[in-house]
Amino acid sequence: MDPFIVALLATVGLAALLPASGTTAEAVEGASTGAIALLFFLYGARLSTREALEGLRHWRLHLTVLACTFALFPALGLVGAKGLGPVLLTPELASGLLFLTLVPSTVQSSIAFTSIARGNVPAAICAGSFSSLVGVVLTPLLAALLLGGAVGGLSADALLRIVAQLLVPFLAGQATRRWTAGFVGRNRRVLSYVDRGAILLVVYTAFSEGMVRGVWSQVTPARLAALLGVEALLLAVMLALTWYGSARLGFAREDRIAIQFAGSKKSLAAGLPMASVLFGAQASLAVLPLMLFHQMQLMVCAVIARRRARDPEAA
Repeated sequence: MDPFIVALLATVGLAALLPASGTTAEAVEGASTGAIALLFFLYGARLSTREALEGLRHWRLHLTVLACTFALFPALGLVGAKGLGPVLLTPELASGLLFLTLVPSTVQSSIAFTSIARGNVPAAICAGSFSSLVGVVLTPLLAALLLGGAVGGLSADALLRIVAQLLVPFLAGQATRRWTAGFVGRNRRVLSYVDRGAILLVVYTAFSEGMVRGVWSQVTPARLAALLGVEALLLAVMLALTWYGSARLGFAREDRIAIQFAGSKKSLAAGLPMASVLFGAQASLAVLPLMLFHQMQLMVCAVIARRRARDPEAA
């Protein structure tokens, strides 16, 4: 199991045993808001716009990944949330299931699995970067349009909150890359702990609020098992569509590998802060599907990557 997932589970346990309340909750929420802004500033500082633009020569591949991430995934999410959700899940879990299909793709794990499987690593780097850049704007808009009242709709207040906490820090990171890119590159390892610490703070805040409000009484073992089953089906369908669909589109094997790993996964690092901003008091249940899907995709894709590396075509 990914050590970061262990830390996430430990944070959830801490929130269950010692939830923040009263003035402590206000302080933790303020710190969480600042942590989200810092996260998106660092995302902006890390992403090289120049390198992403240079990758435009693979525009068909990138458009395919974007279509998988922000069109196919949400379409399947709507089917799952609206079709299976009312029968198998609570409304909050169904909203969380739909939300996870809206967040951008991962960057690091897509690159790592593409490399293991001997795929097109430069394409995976650019595809993940494009997805992150587009997702900062598109994910909140899609969430507001498809989730409706669950995230407060497209009210002026909701849009202002999204812009202030997500878009402005991200653009500030991009604008200051001339001065910050070197520092961020040299201290990538240390800053990764800052990232993860910020995400853990966001999780603690969301789950504490859920405990105080008593929302966890809605999550029974049967509901959890149903959620895992729906997510396993969702991942299986996306893995099949990205692999066989890219073959029908005429992509070479190396490109198909990049498309499969970049187009079938969702970013926990980007999704958790977004959910905290969008869902507010309901964030604790809304992020549970994403947390479970993240661990599932890592385990399944690790097996697939190793098998792809042993394919006769990879020799």
